[in-house]
Amino acid sequence: MHGLPPVDFRAELNDEQYAAVTSPRGPALVLAGAGSGKTRTLTYRVAWLLHQGAKPWDILLLTFTNKSAKEMLERVEDLTGIPRGQFWGGTFHSIGQRIIRRNAVDAGRNPDFTILDQKESEQLFSEIIKQSDGAFIKDKTNPKAPVILDAYSHSRNTLRPMADVFAERLDWMKGGPEKLVGFCNAYEAAKKERNVCDFDDLLVLWLNLLENNPTILEHYRRRFQHLLVDEFQDTNRLQSRIIDLLASEHQIMAVGDDAQCIYTWRGADWENIVAFPQRHPGTQIHSIDTNYRSTPEILAFANEILAHRPKVEGFDRRLKAVRHRGIPPTVFTVGDTSQQAKLVGRKILQLHNEGHALADIHILYRAHYQSLELQMELNALGIPFVITSGHKFFDLIHVKDVLAHLRVIHNPQDYVALSRLLCLLPKIGPVAADKITKAAQAVAASEGRGMIRALRHPSVLQKVTEVAKDDFNDLTITLEDMLEGIENAKKKPVAVAPSSDLFTAAREKHEEKISRTPAETVRVCIEGWYGSHIKTLFPDWKDREQDLTGLIGFAAKFEDLGDLVAQVVLLNGESSDKKPEPDQDMLRLTTIHQSKGLEFPVVFLLGVADGLLPLTRAIDEGDVEEERRLFYVACTRAENILYLFAPRFAISGEGYRPLDPCRFLEEMSPDCFELADYAHRRL
Repeated sequence: MHGLPPVDFRAELNDEQYAAVTSPRGPALVLAGAGSGKTRTLTYRVAWLLHQGAKPWDILLLTFTNKSAKEMLERVEDLTGIPRGQFWGGTFHSIGQRIIRRNAVDAGRNPDFTILDQKESEQLFSEIIKQSDGAFIKDKTNPKAPVILDAYSHSRNTLRPMADVFAERLDWMKGGPEKLVGFCNAYEAAKKERNVCDFDDLLVLWLNLLENNPTILEHYRRRFQHLLVDEFQDTNRLQSRIIDLLASEHQIMAVGDDAQCIYTWRGADWENIVAFPQRHPGTQIHSIDTNYRSTPEILAFANEILAHRPKVEGFDRRLKAVRHRGIPPTVFTVGDTSQQAKLVGRKILQLHNEGHALADIHILYRAHYQSLELQMELNALGIPFVITSGHKFFDLIHVKDVLAHLRVIHNPQDYVALSRLLCLLPKIGPVAADKITKAAQAVAASEGRGMIRALRHPSVLQKVTEVAKDDFNDLTITLEDMLEGIENAKKKPVAVAPSSDLFTAAREKHEEKISRTPAETVRVCIEGWYGSHIKTLFPDWKDREQDLTGLIGFAAKFEDLGDLVAQVVLLNGESSDKKPEPDQDMLRLTTIHQSKGLEFPVVFLLGVADGLLPLTRAIDEGDVEEERRLFYVACTRAENILYLFAPRFAISGEGYRPLDPCRFLEEMSPDCFELADYAHRRL
């Protein structure tokens, strides 16, 4: 374009970035390593295209967050003076809805269609189920609307047949997937009739337009002469198919890092990036591996992680350092996860005394529950911290539900906790819960049988809605089992048979189910009514199962149920999940997934052991390579200091559970890290 301010591309970019930015017309894949200036490369690519004569409206920039698109286009505006509003840039879904509105009739909608949020989609789907088969939704063993919708969404985003996905993801459900497929077809018809779209429609209808209307496809192929895609490793099959159709005749530049594909559980397809050259013949591959973030020692460690992954031709890369030398990463072996927490606390205080701000120190972990013991230790040491990966562990809905069981058992007069449990049942709200509670109080007072056993009285059952009676019966049986274990704790020791699966383990004999410890009490709760409940209610029930397994391990630290309940309250009150004020010096705790794209001066990585990282579930399901990529992402967040903690045992409901050494560390050369053995030291 004429009149653009001059940009000295050669001076402002390194050799790798410059080669990518000035790549000639044709398909290009930019493999941008961690900390290599990916955003800068994309921004300058847009500016370069404009300087080569492209018009702003010739360029389509697809990102995964509106924030990313906004930041890139703001930088382009600063470089070129062209207002960001002249570009087509945004998330896949935002661009999809623009195109659908412009071609609404062909998409099967009117231009003024509205977009349903997740809750509204679930409400509509529930309505469809009720209309189609009222008995289905009343059967407590059937999945609820959110669970079915989640599986349906996965089917749409991965372009897999509905029946296959339902059979795979809902294999615990009675009957086949045919009924669920029928619900989904009726849901599609209802959306069309009401002129609404859910979130997935913004991609599905976009793809349908391109596949079924050659005129529309040709129009957008001509319209978007330059297609730029950010974070290409995170695309799913649906998104990849849209990209391939648009880019079949024109230039495309895909930017991403195959080593940072960590979202396959929500549909991202690692094959999209590694097979890009096959789908786009003549692809030029540019590697941007100069890392401006980390010390050479940290990069050498990260390179070792990748050196042992399966080889893919053209994708072998090594991060290159530009910074001065620092200290090697240190792997601390510790006896168990409790000792890990004590050592982490000690190291944090040591670094803080040496002048490091707490805000510069980030604690990373694979799953939320793995930070529980550390949170207790931080509270004991008076170290302020904030949890930046969503809600605090004990604020998670499923964790609070189990804790409500424990509170009721510990204090049957805790009517707030009892009301929470009753409101989990179908068609029971606060008013109905209050009536049930008062009826149980009257029975307890007149017969002296206690609140828990009073819930089983016929006069109380009369207050329960018919649709909730089966669940109510199961809930009260679970509460009685838990209570009996507490009451019998002083009578005789009884061994508790371990259960490998919390939700499908066969019921042991009643006397073997008696719980003597808080950990065993938690296990009885989870193996009771609530375990089946969450499977039908939450799409991510396996993740929640993992959290609750961690809760059993946490409870194993206590001998008294009252101490456990009290500690949870203290822990929740003393930690924070709110964003700290700018002048607050606080430690940060977060999951590896939530840390992606960020960088921190000091990183502590917890639980570097098989079973924790990689997770046992990932090992069992064959997802070890994604766990390796998570390990890589975690370590490449560190700028100056990287500490890894490798426990040999984890505390669980059955006591100490041995952990195998982390397979990723075992593969690596011992020359790329220092080893500090604290396993036999007292802290």
